[in-house]
Amino acid sequence: MSDPISDFLSSVRNASSRLFEKVDIPASRLKVAIVRILKAEGFIANYKVMEDAQKHSFIRVYLKYASNKQQVIQGVKRVSRSGLRVYLPYSAFAKRGEAGAIRIVSTSKGLLTDRQAFQAKVGGEVLCELK
Repeated sequence: MSDPISDFLSSVRNASSRLFEKVDIPASRLKVAIVRILKAEGFIANYKVMEDAQKHSFIRVYLKYASNKQQVIQGVKRVSRSGLRVYLPYSAFAKRGEAGAIRIVSTSKGLLTDRQAFQAKVGGEVLCELK
C-alpha cells in the first residue's frame, strides 16, 4: 500500500533536483489543496488541473528556480504518515523553525500553513514540512 501524498512530494522533489520545467501528478482534492499552498508560499511557479485522453485528471506543476538554476524547494519531509499520525495543538506552531520553512497542517478549517493555523488558533495533523 502506497502513500499518495508521499508519492506526490517525492515527485516534486525529484523533478526539482533534476531541474525539470514541469511535472505531472495524478490529481486529488487533497493534492490540489497542497499545490495551492505551495504556489501561495512561493515554492512553485504555477499549476494546472488537466485531463488526459482517458478522462483521468492530473495536476501539471510548473517548478520554480532561483537565479543560476538554484532549487527553491531545498527539502521536503513527510511528517505524518499512515503508520504514525502526528497531531499538534495550535500552540506548537508558535515556535518558528527555520526561516523559509513551512509545515502544511490538515485542520478542521481545511489545509493551512503552520502560521495560518496559529493565527486561526486551530491544531491538526501535520502532513509535511518544506524548506
